[in-house]
Amino acid sequence: MTVGRDTSGGGVSRPTGRRRHSRADWLTGARITAVHGLFYRPEGRAGEPEAVEFVLDGGASILLTCAFDGTLGITSGAWPALPDWCVPAGLWEFGPLPQLPLPPYTGAWTVVGTHERRDAQDKVHEAVFRCEEGDFVVTGGDTVTIRFVRL
Repeated sequence: MTVGRDTSGGGVSRPTGRRRHSRADWLTGARITAVHGLFYRPEGRAGEPEAVEFVLDGGASILLTCAFDGTLGITSGAWPALPDWCVPAGLWEFGPLPQLPLPPYTGAWTVVGTHERRDAQDKVHEAVFRCEEGDFVVTGGDTVTIRFVRL
């Protein structure tokens, strides 16, 4: 089970969601309608988010979190609810990611493929969601970094 990062000073938190079992192109054909950052509010929103949630057409979502070892946890999300590990919940909030473009005129980005960069222990360090308009690149570390690379 993938676990989230414990920001209280050590250890790991509860599982963040159901782990996906397939590999390449597991999201092909999905339509991403929104992307939200998950921020720990006492730290402010000037930095990178602790997690990123991709909301899919139809209401499902994918949550990418930074794990304690700097890798990415990729699980199903529960949009618009916060993950269970956001304790206390009042100190966490979803927020916009101004470095990302607005959805295209169709209202969603269509995923045409995915790619994951893994280490020798088969842990994900970077996930790329390839869309018709460009690529979402999500990288693990102390926090999650995300960027959109236009084609």
